Amino acid sequence: MSKKTFMVFFAAWSLALAGYSQVFAQSTMSADVVVVGAGAAGLAAAVTAAEGGAKVIILEKMPAVGGTTNYAEGIFAVESRLQREKNLNYTKDWAFKYMMEYTHWRANARLARAFIDKSPETIDWLEKHGLKFKEPAANYPGGYMTWHIIDGRGKALAQTLYAQAQEKGATVLMRTAGKELIKDGKGRIAALIAEDAAGKKIRINTKTAVIATGGFINNKKMLDKYTAFGPDIVPVGSSGKTGEGIRMAWAAGADAFGTDVLQLYRPGIPGEGPESHLNAPARQPYLWVNQLGDRFCDESIIFSWPYAGNALANQPGRVMYVIFDENTKKYMIEKGIDVGVGVMVPVATKLTKLDGELQRGIDRGFVFVAPSVKELAAKIKVDAARLQATIDEYNSMADSRQDRLFAKDPKYMQPVRKANFYAMKAVPFALGTLGGIKINHKAEVLDKNQEAIPGLYAAGNDAGGLYGDSYDVVLAGSTLGFAVNTGRIAGENALKYIGK
Repeated sequence: MSKKTFMVFFAAWSLALAGYSQVFAQSTMSADVVVVGAGAAGLAAAVTAAEGGAKVIILEKMPAVGGTTNYAEGIFAVESRLQREKNLNYTKDWAFKYMMEYTHWRANARLARAFIDKSPETIDWLEKHGLKFKEPAANYPGGYMTWHIIDGRGKALAQTLYAQAQEKGATVLMRTAGKELIKDGKGRIAALIAEDAAGKKIRINTKTAVIATGGFINNKKMLDKYTAFGPDIVPVGSSGKTGEGIRMAWAAGADAFGTDVLQLYRPGIPGEGPESHLNAPARQPYLWVNQLGDRFCDESIIFSWPYAGNALANQPGRVMYVIFDENTKKYMIEKGIDVGVGVMVPVATKLTKLDGELQRGIDRGFVFVAPSVKELAAKIKVDAARLQATIDEYNSMADSRQDRLFAKDPKYMQPVRKANFYAMKAVPFALGTLGGIKINHKAEVLDKNQEAIPGLYAAGNDAGGLYGDSYDVVLAGSTLGFAVNTGRIAGENALKYIGK
């Protein structure tokens, strides 16, 4: 054999051996139910399926469970035991009608009804597994008390369900992502291909899969393609949510739904956590102006975060400035803030360290201070005459206790008169995306013919159908509630499908 012939033979043999090794590098597992994602939705589905006797494998691509759930505060329910004990007479019918009217009937009515009907039972289910709740609360003054605050917040919920899943025999593969769904010749789920952090492929033979990967808020390309805000939206409390689960379902034939809905949060300063006292002044209902120096809304819509986000979406550059003076700064220090930031910075919190926080904001380039409106306008690059006219009009309406422009409650009309003058730059925030995969009231994934794909389910932020065009913060706790309840519904229907 010539040297050249030998080299060709050796190269071919090496390639064949590499391919042979790659085949055997892919391990194989089996399960009755594979759950992709270990947030609230995925863990609820896993525990439900394991309780029913199913062999469950959970895939989680991050190094820890919980995801955005770890930052949640409470969960929605109506007709719960905790509400009845407080004589809170919220009914399932009332919540359903409110939810459908809020979405202008763009929501999936049967899905919304299934979620609402299951919500009180889910509180009992969570308590049975050891989770503790505080008294029901509202998300803003005078709001509906549908928010069941969790003792230990969302992290306690995630850890409780994670422990229950393990106790009931579920296998958890951390740093392992779902990549591809395999169907058999009849269009039924037959397997799921996963990939661990080292790039090793794992084939999991299964009849059912639950997609619960938490949406795509960290995927700038998908945000640009599917949402009005595009890639400029600032994610809050989210990492690794890049839409693999949604794309995997689409590739398997799933229909899309709700990809444009964002869980808009209060506008604020990037890089500040939920407990930041620097962000608190940026989220007060004082004077807001856009980059033209014009006032553009009733600032008290900050109580309903999505409204504030929607208003900001229409402004140049999607940037606004919260304007206040020395008197208002003193008010926030001595009297406290008018709008709380969840349970982390409650309403009436006195910002006693505000001077230091404002200096930190100045250093970061998000807070501007000046001894005159003209100098403040120069710092934020706004026409000085236009800004002065806006402030003069605002002060006049504050003096008369009547907002003739946007009808804001006059108790939030803080005049802007006394130097120094402050401007806080705020940009749009979002807690997540709220759709992608079309499901029915059984959490079954639907194809483009609106038929269920046998064995495929979706839950939580990956699933579309609960909202119209805007997140509903009025029925507080609805996103976490939807995640846990659709997770349970998916788990229950997966059990029925496999005959458990």
